[in-house]
Amino acid sequence: MTNAGVPFDPATVWTVIIGLALGSFALRFIFIGMVGSRAMPEWVLRHLRYTAVAVLPALVTPLVIWPAATGGALDAPRMAAAAVTLAVGYMVKNVLAAIFSGAATLYLLLFLLGG
Repeated sequence: MTNAGVPFDPATVWTVIIGLALGSFALRFIFIGMVGSRAMPEWVLRHLRYTAVAVLPALVTPLVIWPAATGGALDAPRMAAAAVTLAVGYMVKNVLAAIFSGAATLYLLLFLLGG
């Protein structure tokens, strides 16, 4: 079986999945199992609070900057949707409002500009 001309090897895929699972478990165990019973410094706790907030932008940013739909080139609808999402999130302080407004902007501009 191939995917876009790249050979698909189930053994390689499962090796990568199991490796990532073990690595994820090891990272979590370090914090929960080894450090979980000790008090952490305030500066560590402050930084850990921002981890969840950083995950969504880290997942979305590559899709905005290098979208596969355009062959990896910047395009106006995705950049405008990202700007609207950022502006609404900053002004309203509501994650769902920011996400939905960005999605609406993206689909509206894709419809209007024929993307």
